Amino acid sequence: ANKGGVTLGICNGFQILCEAGLLPGTLMHNDSHKFICKNVYLKGQSRSAMISSELVDSVVKIPVAHGEGKYFDHPDKLAALNDNDQVIFRYCDREGNISPEANPNGSLENIAGVCNKEKNVFGMMPHPERAAEEVVGNTDGVRILNALSQLELV
Repeated sequence: ANKGGVTLGICNGFQILCEAGLLPGTLMHNDSHKFICKNVYLKGQSRSAMISSELVDSVVKIPVAHGEGKYFDHPDKLAALNDNDQVIFRYCDREGNISPEANPNGSLENIAGVCNKEKNVFGMMPHPERAAEEVVGNTDGVRILNALSQLELV
């Protein structure tokens, strides 16, 4: 990752990337203190990160399955994250409205995924790989996974 290689951490992988310092922030217990397993809606945010640039202003339905998925960072670091276009996905409702009601775990600013400043390390709590086949009734995850295939590998 430090040499420019592409890295994606999903769910626990996202937690590890944050703990290793490869991504900003940390993940905490859900506000409900319960394990959440359901479909949620995401809206692409970062125009400069390949994983989400094609999904900006689009809504995708992706499952989550976690007990510690609440994204947190200090306010000054959160401002920098937004200024640097590092938020890749936010939780939203079916129509794309970002609101507290659409936030399944209490993540600050409805953040579902972030990337590093270099835009080659990505982390997200939702599971696009669990929404990638018609047999499971949802293929929205393919849109996210296909974006990764467009990245140049180092």
